[in-house]
Amino acid sequence: MEYFTLNNGKKMPALGYGVFQIPDQNECERCVLDAIDVGFRLIDTAQGYGNERAVGNAIKKSGVAREELFITTKLWISEYGYEKTKASILGSLERLQLEYLDLLLIHQPFNDYYGTYRAMEELYAEGKLKAIGVSNFYSDRLIDLIKFNKIVPMVNQVETHPYNQQVKAHEIMKKYGVQIQAWAPFAEGKNNLFEDETLKSVGAKYNKTNAQVTLRYLIQRGISVIPKTVNKDRMKQNFDIFDFTLSEEDMSIIAGLDKTESLFFSHYDPETVERLTSYQRKFD
Repeated sequence: MEYFTLNNGKKMPALGYGVFQIPDQNECERCVLDAIDVGFRLIDTAQGYGNERAVGNAIKKSGVAREELFITTKLWISEYGYEKTKASILGSLERLQLEYLDLLLIHQPFNDYYGTYRAMEELYAEGKLKAIGVSNFYSDRLIDLIKFNKIVPMVNQVETHPYNQQVKAHEIMKKYGVQIQAWAPFAEGKNNLFEDETLKSVGAKYNKTNAQVTLRYLIQRGISVIPKTVNKDRMKQNFDIFDFTLSEEDMSIIAGLDKTESLFFSHYDPETVERLTSYQRKFD
């Protein structure tokens, strides 16, 4: 496993396992157990995914020492605000059956995320949170948050894949010492990524799949990745990416796939903002 060192000195696995769109509790628990068995140690969940309890059950059943795991969750928009955030974090810890989180992220840049971040800073100081950060923060809002708070976010988790490589945003994050992490590193299969001829031609040189080439490419660019699959064999393939290094030429070829636009949504689109801010997560 390769690691990235966050701006507070904490090491985070470069490769993790994400559980987005696995709402079924039994299936999610099985998937996390499979991922841990394969070798994944970073598990990424969120309040909005509705599966924190399943992740917690899997962690407990795995038998892996707590200090070997890196557990991330994210606060949903409805839980923002100083006081509400403190209570909500305790709820996530209870569902995950943990005494602390390795990383807590603000999921979306809406509502009172300033009050939320102040609460996170305090819980970080108390040791309940080992690292704090944000998700889906465009460069303008990220800089604003950095300029007017005590602690620079350790991570910003954003859409990043071969077709939207976040080159400019990544440069801003590096300037301020924020680790970029990719959600949807496979673009959820959009643009036929798994059959993309460019990725396939590069992969043939290393006897690797399009998925493996994609993950290797992102990690070599200094980007943490959290691919999701419910298939254990594909988990093994996703994990098998540390025995090769892409050449500079191949890195350049893949860089040419960048369209610099989201394949999912824009936070500058009013309809997207209305949809996200209207979504209410019911916590069990």
